[in-house]
Amino acid sequence: MLTPRELRATIPTLQAATYLNYGAHGPSPTRVVEAATDAVHRHEYDVPATGDPYETAFGEFDETRKQVASFIGARPDEVALTESTSAGINAIAGAIDWQPGDVVVRTDLEHPAGILPWQRLGQEGVTVRTIETSDGRLDREAYAEAVADARLVSFSAVTWTHGTKLPVAELVDIAHDAGALTLIDAVQVPGQLPMDVTGWGADIVAAAGHKWLLGLWGSGFLYVDDDVAERLEPRAVSYRSVDTPTAAEPAFATGARRFEVGSANPAPHVALREAIRTIEAVGLDAIEHRIQDLASRLASKVPDDRLLSPAAPESGLVTIDVDTPEETVDRLSDEGIVVRALPSPDAIRVSVHAVNTAAEIDGLVDELVDEW
Repeated sequence: MLTPRELRATIPTLQAATYLNYGAHGPSPTRVVEAATDAVHRHEYDVPATGDPYETAFGEFDETRKQVASFIGARPDEVALTESTSAGINAIAGAIDWQPGDVVVRTDLEHPAGILPWQRLGQEGVTVRTIETSDGRLDREAYAEAVADARLVSFSAVTWTHGTKLPVAELVDIAHDAGALTLIDAVQVPGQLPMDVTGWGADIVAAAGHKWLLGLWGSGFLYVDDDVAERLEPRAVSYRSVDTPTAAEPAFATGARRFEVGSANPAPHVALREAIRTIEAVGLDAIEHRIQDLASRLASKVPDDRLLSPAAPESGLVTIDVDTPEETVDRLSDEGIVVRALPSPDAIRVSVHAVNTAAEIDGLVDELVDEW
């Protein structure tokens, strides 16, 4: 077992700054970076002389798929390893045989990763419908009406704008009743909240390990339901995507692995295994409760008219209205406090992890009081 305090002590960034930006990037513990470094050393120094670099990398990928599958409630053949959440969403957008007039539905709460691929399809004749929301919430009736004729529905499990949790399983059921596929952007979930893709019932879930999991950039993963995967034909294809690359007419690999393409550095996904093990050593329940306590401490100190996230936080993401967000971010940075500005709403977002402290929350509030 590992306590949040013990984990904090292994993250060098936290010794140098009050870091409150995990929704963008989670700085890694030394053990995660060392796992990646060791993997690079093995692959580049040892394996070429004693083994096969390709077999070694593929073995690492296999182990990571198993670890990710266990962590998210899936089977290994339902997991593809990607570079990022964006890469996973784009892979799906390119794997469907779109027809003019097909409808994609998204919310107005999506990150650009969940907007730009559909905009591109919109230029090619696909209808992209955006559901308007209020304070990070979806109206169920408006949602049901919007998805009634959709081919695919895409939304975030936790909104990056407000930190609200959308009712994933319920929204998936409504979409399925309409005959639509569901694609969930879950990047704000793993590492701070439990993630059970089977419980959600979603067809596809895209996520990554470089935020709340404290993994490295390049450690994305994509869940695709087996039955759904068999109906998808990726546009990007190479030797990792198929069963027999040298066959005259190679068949796509069974399951999600068809979305993996070619040579990739195994180090970020080796590090992802270590990041998951580290989070599990602390315990997701302990992490969730600790985040809830710290985020609630922050929310309770923000005036009601300045708090844009729920007064009872649903995640570690707390969005606060300030007059000049970019200037506030810069000023806080000068004081050694790291947060980020959002484009919409025009505000700052504080991302609180279990490795933060009450003193850090209070110090942030002290710096913001004059702006209120």
